[in-house]
Amino acid sequence: MTPMYISTTPGKYLQRCFASKTWEHTRKRKKPGGAGNRILSDAREVFEFNAWDHVEWDTEQEAAAQAAVAKNSTIKMSDDQRERFQSDAPKFWDSFYGIHDNRFFKDRHWLFTEFPELAPISNNELSEPRSIFELGCGVGNTILPILQYSTETQLRIYGCDFSARAIEILRSQPQFDDKRCEVFVMDATQEEWNVPFEENSQDIIVMIFVLSAIEPSKMQGVLDNCYRYLKPGGLLMFRDYGRYDLAQLRFKSGKCLEDNFYVRGDGTMVYFFTEEELRSMQTKAGLVEEQLIVDRRLQVNRGRCLKMYRVWIQTKFRKPLLKS
Repeated sequence: MTPMYISTTPGKYLQRCFASKTWEHTRKRKKPGGAGNRILSDAREVFEFNAWDHVEWDTEQEAAAQAAVAKNSTIKMSDDQRERFQSDAPKFWDSFYGIHDNRFFKDRHWLFTEFPELAPISNNELSEPRSIFELGCGVGNTILPILQYSTETQLRIYGCDFSARAIEILRSQPQFDDKRCEVFVMDATQEEWNVPFEENSQDIIVMIFVLSAIEPSKMQGVLDNCYRYLKPGGLLMFRDYGRYDLAQLRFKSGKCLEDNFYVRGDGTMVYFFTEEELRSMQTKAGLVEEQLIVDRRLQVNRGRCLKMYRVWIQTKFRKPLLKS
């Protein structure tokens, strides 16, 4: 069948394609029904579903992304502007959560799939105590699902955030359980952390879209402290923005603080990583790599026939066991 084209701007066309096979669709078309996966093997089927996984970029697309970043990062903010955004980061995050309140809460359906270590432990293992600490817990996108689904009697969860407003919102949620969870305000970029637990005590430390909000010169110190507070054999689980993600390409000129580090319209900051940077920093902290994945995903707006390329990086690094 002949493809149909929709004109969006003069001289530019988006292609609306018809599938060449019969799919079993789920209700919201998040993925094929049954045993189907989201691997795009035929470009004509791109608008059959809302997203496709593991999408490889060709040389032309990579070059276009590099050109877009070069253009939006040519002009850097002044030292005074950079100092303002960095020193006032907690204020900007307070303002963000003050505006969005708990509407920023997103049910991370992928949480236990990508990080099964966070999933509830089966009943026959309930006697095993474990402790989880989330840096940058926000309004509970990670903590609340764990509390909701876990029945572990010896589970202890800790969370901290820049924003006092985020912590206030999290504590007010019906799923929050202060008997199993303690959350507090903390600036993770401080050299010494003021936390309610000892060094070498955490089974898991979680950082999801957090390190990117910190100025690059302070990132290594944050990861060094993660190493300090993980118990030997403990796991640091990480997910954040990758280089050339759609969010990076969309920045306008004049929003760049330093290379690959930008300020959003609301004053919050964001960095876009490469896998080499993350491997280097976490290895330098003393952690051992178990997983490092670049997740290139194609999200589509089927109604408007728009393609949006996302790039995230997910890692798992473990603190070595003590040598006997």
